[in-house]
Amino acid sequence: MAGKLEGKIALVTGGSTGIGFATAQRFVKEGAYVYITGRRQPELDEAVKKIGSQVTAVRGDASSLADLDGLFARIKREKGRLDIVFANAGGGSFAPLGSITEEQYDQTFDTNVKGLVFTVQKALPLIPDGGSIILNASIVSIKGMAAFSVYSATKAAVRSFARSWTTDLKERKIRVNVVSPGPIETPGVAGLAQTDEQRQGLYAQLASMVPLGRMGQPDEIAKAAVFLASDDASYVAGIELFVDGGSAQV
Repeated sequence: MAGKLEGKIALVTGGSTGIGFATAQRFVKEGAYVYITGRRQPELDEAVKKIGSQVTAVRGDASSLADLDGLFARIKREKGRLDIVFANAGGGSFAPLGSITEEQYDQTFDTNVKGLVFTVQKALPLIPDGGSIILNASIVSIKGMAAFSVYSATKAAVRSFARSWTTDLKERKIRVNVVSPGPIETPGVAGLAQTDEQRQGLYAQLASMVPLGRMGQPDEIAKAAVFLASDDASYVAGIELFVDGGSAQV
């Protein structure tokens, strides 16, 4: 039986670990050829090995316009088009108001906002009419979590882009949607804690906020991304799909 993304060409930024890796894996299982990006070559090599086939890794920083130019030149040369873009690369760190530094602000906005804007804009010439763009945000786009204001503001910006870009691209029937995960067990979340003890405490705290009583798995976001990328979502545009165990919903 043909997969839901049979014959599609997809890009997943930040595709070497966590949600990006799980999504790339799912996209390939559903028949797509996937390009993944990341900043660290060893993680990219490992991801390619695990996915096995139908995947190309391109090392690059999502916030570097020169790296993005190189990426899209390569995709154009090798495949000629890009049916699906999952702008997933991002990250953040805790800093309460009063402790926010210029460096933290710039780093978070450069990756999560600037990088996302130019990933999508530079991909546009390769995306055929009717293509799918998926932006990865977070439940903090609408929740006020302590010491997370800079990261949260970037994710609110991501959500806003989907509204405006849906309108910008309506003539081309390109669907732009947002997936907003709740707390997910990823290396990025694990990295917010310094020690194993802190990590266990953070995980317990995050799980306690979720009506389903647990953190989510990267593959649970990947399945939502497959839906938004596929014809199953042919009449879905401009939405924010929360995949969060109910944590932002009740």
